Amino acid sequence: MNVQHIRFFSLILLSCLLFSVTACNPEDAGHGRQPVDYVNPYMGNISHLLVPTYPTIHLPNSFLRVYPERGDYTGDRLRGLPLIVTSHRGNSAFNLSPFHAEGGELEPIVSYSYDNEEIKPYAYSVYLDEQQIAVSFAPSHQSALYQLDFEQDKPLFLSINSRNGTLKWDGRALSGYQDIGNHTNVYIYLEPEVTPSHAAVLRDGKLEDGTVAEGTNACLVLGFGTSTKQLRMKYGISFIDTEQARENVLREIKGYDLAALQEAGRKAWNDALGKIEVSGRNEEDKVVFYTSLYRTFERPVKISEDGRYFSAFDGRVHDDNGIPFYTDDWIWDAYRAHHPLNVLIDPKKEEHILHSFVTMAEQMEHFWLPTFPEINGDSRRMNSNHGVATLLDAYVKGLGGFDLEKAYEAAKGAITEKTLAPWSGAPAGELDAFFKTHGYIPALREGEQETIPEVNGFERRQPVAVTLGTSYDTWCLAQLAKALGKNEDHEFFLKQSFNYRNLFHPETHFFHPKDVNGKFIEPFDYVFSGGLGAREYYGENNAWIYRWDVQHNIPDLIQLMGGNEVFVNNLDDMFNRPLGRSKFDFYAQLPDHTGNVGQFSMANEPSLHIPYLYNYGGQPWKTQKRIRALLKQWFRNDLMGVPGDEDGGGMSAFVVFSKLGFYPVTPGTPLYSIGSPVFERARVNLPNGKIFEVIARNTSHANKYIQSAKLNGKVLDVPWLSHEDLVNGGVLELEMGEKANKSWGVRAPKG
Repeated sequence: MNVQHIRFFSLILLSCLLFSVTACNPEDAGHGRQPVDYVNPYMGNISHLLVPTYPTIHLPNSFLRVYPERGDYTGDRLRGLPLIVTSHRGNSAFNLSPFHAEGGELEPIVSYSYDNEEIKPYAYSVYLDEQQIAVSFAPSHQSALYQLDFEQDKPLFLSINSRNGTLKWDGRALSGYQDIGNHTNVYIYLEPEVTPSHAAVLRDGKLEDGTVAEGTNACLVLGFGTSTKQLRMKYGISFIDTEQARENVLREIKGYDLAALQEAGRKAWNDALGKIEVSGRNEEDKVVFYTSLYRTFERPVKISEDGRYFSAFDGRVHDDNGIPFYTDDWIWDAYRAHHPLNVLIDPKKEEHILHSFVTMAEQMEHFWLPTFPEINGDSRRMNSNHGVATLLDAYVKGLGGFDLEKAYEAAKGAITEKTLAPWSGAPAGELDAFFKTHGYIPALREGEQETIPEVNGFERRQPVAVTLGTSYDTWCLAQLAKALGKNEDHEFFLKQSFNYRNLFHPETHFFHPKDVNGKFIEPFDYVFSGGLGAREYYGENNAWIYRWDVQHNIPDLIQLMGGNEVFVNNLDDMFNRPLGRSKFDFYAQLPDHTGNVGQFSMANEPSLHIPYLYNYGGQPWKTQKRIRALLKQWFRNDLMGVPGDEDGGGMSAFVVFSKLGFYPVTPGTPLYSIGSPVFERARVNLPNGKIFEVIARNTSHANKYIQSAKLNGKVLDVPWLSHEDLVNGGVLELEMGEKANKSWGVRAPKG
């Protein structure tokens, strides 16, 4: 067959925001299911407005992750088969496309019609109906296996591409790389069970004999003739080189046994998800719980390979010295609940993650803690530098495993030497000098031109969000300084931690932007002022959400507002306040502010702690009511069952904690605020061999209110638990009822 006569369009022109199809079958509900059987990767695959969840196939915290190559959940075509996703919500690097053809010409094939797709955390299968090819897949940690079964008696071809790189066929295996930016490559080694009859290179839409493809959309095509009815191929991925990719696949996958690999993946997931056991009559609650828990294991990813890793933070390969290196962690989202969940159920992993943060800081040009570390470096997204909160939270909960002195210096540098301007890695400038002198970020008035070069033209200054976030960050710095005996730093940063007061409006009880002269910006609309995403003053959410962004000093916020009664009334007002405009107009300006109950947004991470604030105002029954309502309204076992940007575990960790019945309102303090447990019994199997159990007698959708509580047999009359209570093991017993007991837990948590 003369391959030079074969023409076709590459199946590898990929530009996917990737989704999936089908939902968890309710007929599967029953006894005998293991934790992974409750996971529905399709939950939330249709977004309310912005980015949905993706049905990701991977092992816990492993860097080989894939999801279907399509535009979104409702996409009718697949653009080939994925080989690795290198960033949460990113496109697949490389692409695999099997197809049949005969004669001298090929019909242009752009994408696949597909059917009967099934996704489990450890397995993928789909039928390419026009090509009549059945696809099955299983991942390991750094390698994976595809099995393709063919029905047609036509010549079989397999194309593999790299968007920007080189691919080579050596007669036995395919190897190569793809450039994913910032001088970072991902490497592949792929070995088919059946040796192809010939190889070709796609150039300008034509196939030419050859074994090396280079450049943009470099594509190799392997031909297998007509006798092959099943093709299995295993491949390894590496960020170091192709030889390491080969070592990864040889270490993890000995043969071509798909069923064995899937069974190993199933066990890995049951081990991870089995850290928490829940029981109760409602199977749907278990699906939402374990699906949420599964999502917390998507990120960050461990990229150590045989004791080495490539770091995009300095462009070098390093020995990990026995401590695995983690990256791809969006800390602005993850510090709130995702990292505290790791601290509780997998502290050793959390220690490794924090050690990685400090190591990243050492490797970068400036010794600054990262804010958004990804596979190809720190993207410095969002506002503030909340990595310091993850360090403090781990420290106060007894974790070590990282150099606290170095961690403190890296965090201090990130907050005092790097600019506070959002989405910027520039050194501190004029804006930061003003902040240090006046204790707030100044806002521009409407029509006033930006003059600060480090301010992102789209993200703007976000002056209120940055002032509040930095107040929390400096509080964390103050606590670390105190622990290290740095008394002068402790006093300095503790004073800065009260900077939120500088923007508190005493008449409206909102955090209100000020100009450079210290004047409140007027006139002002707390719903709509600030332009797209309210970024000129806040960040993605409006003033109603940032009204509560003082996680580190809630008692002081209560006093600023005038006491418990006013504080609670203000909370109620937020949940009751209408959008103020049509949904079309509201979401056109505030697309991240979905999942609304009044002005409250369940769809974005700065809101996660807000429902628990009633505990601090002396009315915990309202926390119990609100948490149950939010879980029921916005987190469901269906395709729209997540209200907003889930961000790879950040929001799902809120669901995990809240369904268990407690939540870490202030990371950096060893306390959990009690909500309303959903399950009759939940067991947290702690790494120290102990068990913390929550028993909620008579709990149901109606019986959401705590009537009385005991901790280890002793009466508990406050709505919080200490971390020590949990990690020492024990039993929290709650009597639940349909009507609120308004006298239980009225003593406010420590804050």
